[in-house]
Amino acid sequence: MLSRVFSSAVLGVDAYTVEVEVDIRRGLPTFATVGLPEAAVKESKDRVKSAISNSGYRFPDDRITVNLAPADIKKEGTGFDLPIALGILAATGVVPQNRLSEYLILGELSLDGRIKAVRGSLPVALLARNSNFRGMILPRENAREAAVVDGVEVLSVPTLGELVEFLCGLRLIQPESVDVQTIFQEAHPDEIDFCEVKGQEHVKRALEVAAAGGHNVIMIGPPGAGKTMLAKRLATVLAPITFEEAIETTKVYSVLGMLRESQALITNRPFRSPHHTISDAGLVGGGHIPRPGEVSLAHNGVLFLDELPEFKKNVLEVLRQPMEDGYVTIARALTSITYPARFMLVAAMNPCPCGYFSDPNHECTCTYTKIHRYRSKVSGPLMDRIDIHVEVPAVRYKDLASQNDAETSADIRERMNRARAIQSKRLKLTRIHCNAQMNNRQIKRYCPVDGDSHALLEAAIDKLGLSARGFTRILRIARTIADLEQAADIAAHHVSEAIQYRSLDRSTSFV
Repeated sequence: MLSRVFSSAVLGVDAYTVEVEVDIRRGLPTFATVGLPEAAVKESKDRVKSAISNSGYRFPDDRITVNLAPADIKKEGTGFDLPIALGILAATGVVPQNRLSEYLILGELSLDGRIKAVRGSLPVALLARNSNFRGMILPRENAREAAVVDGVEVLSVPTLGELVEFLCGLRLIQPESVDVQTIFQEAHPDEIDFCEVKGQEHVKRALEVAAAGGHNVIMIGPPGAGKTMLAKRLATVLAPITFEEAIETTKVYSVLGMLRESQALITNRPFRSPHHTISDAGLVGGGHIPRPGEVSLAHNGVLFLDELPEFKKNVLEVLRQPMEDGYVTIARALTSITYPARFMLVAAMNPCPCGYFSDPNHECTCTYTKIHRYRSKVSGPLMDRIDIHVEVPAVRYKDLASQNDAETSADIRERMNRARAIQSKRLKLTRIHCNAQMNNRQIKRYCPVDGDSHALLEAAIDKLGLSARGFTRILRIARTIADLEQAADIAAHHVSEAIQYRSLDRSTSFV
């Protein structure tokens, strides 16, 4: 007696089809699972046996062989419990085989037959749609997450017994449905706002430029100057996340099981702020069983690294590839996995170990050697990949006591959205969405400068010793500043402002 059930597993953030083949033959009672199952999959035989028996069906006292194909990819997780149980019931004639071939099925079984939540439902729903399955059967807790995919029938069931009745035509299950537009309308409004930040107008301007062009930014200033406060409010001026971006981001959270109960989509751009004790695997992903890291959790959002020099140097160096390419590739002996990682990096650091170098109100107690050792923790190649460097001075009492209304996040976001609209129109024939992602060919085409701007750039390169990467970053920033002014061409004052945002390239800013 042979049966076949279609299930799915996740590799990276994408799902692939797994054929669960169940063969039952006469012989000594055994239960063997093949196809590179890991520990949780091997243990499914005990959960499946109890679930079938406690749901009122007979578990066969024969030789049972379960094959998970393709057999050369390691299978992990508890999502194969339900398809294995249905395969056994189909092989014993309880469930009709023809109904099983219409659906992708996954779910974890409790000993009493309840179907429990699993990870990765959204990628599996996308696979079901692209593979022309009629639909998918999954736990009730994962139904809303999968139902955001249009064109696939999502059936959620609470118990194994009810699912068997449905497959036998004895019960009707209504497909799950969600209104994506309503989900976005119900997104939680921001509880913080730029108007709460006193002073620091030039820093707000730099962050506005960064948000408009998707540029990476680092803030340098003494303790208490407001660097963290400013960084947290940057997410409030970013463009609303699109449905396609929400799907990409939600896939990462789905495979990690980080979606809240009944949450269907990530509807706000993520803001991730890992502690400086994080490992390189925790930041970019990895581990014995590769998992996405913080850079992937920040996909289409903001990654904030506070106290940048306190991070281990090897941890910071692994940021180079995702910052440049927008993805992370983790290579292992048996496979290579790629995770999305297109984020906006916002970093903050003190100018020296004590934090008061160049502060007129406090005396710095650090020696040149200490300052050099502190700043050298952040390598030149990494700093070169950060577009905007902005100094954040201590806030004056006059600004703190001011009762004047500061500009709100909504005001800044309106200007930023206009600039992004210009970029979208300009780059509509490409696969990029903002100025920070332009390559050299696009920079040459969209960032021409006049004679005065050439003179400024030449002087800046001679005095600051900019690298070729620093030069292209100045042109990208200048293009963004021009877009904020809705100017068709880059002018000298745009280039001048862009050069000011490379403060760490100046020898005078060091000591």
